[in-house]
Amino acid sequence: MPIFDINISPDEPVYIISVVSKLVDMPIWTLRQLDKKGVVRPKRIGKKSRLYSLKDVKRLEYVHYLMEDKHVNISGIKIILEMEKE
Repeated sequence: MPIFDINISPDEPVYIISVVSKLVDMPIWTLRQLDKKGVVRPKRIGKKSRLYSLKDVKRLEYVHYLMEDKHVNISGIKIILEMEKE
């Protein structure tokens, strides 16, 4: 069986919300809230579908760490991420 090497840009939105939910161990409703609050901005396909990139998934892993291990709420996470951007 041949092995395929697929090179996908880390910025390319390819992961649907249900897959991301499993990858980062977060409920879908939390991912929707993070989108609503502007913590992570997945690409929209139509009105309902969200597609996440690998960069989004990595960011969400960090957000999950802040929420679960450091007990930071969404507003606090947004501030932390904005401060780190500077």
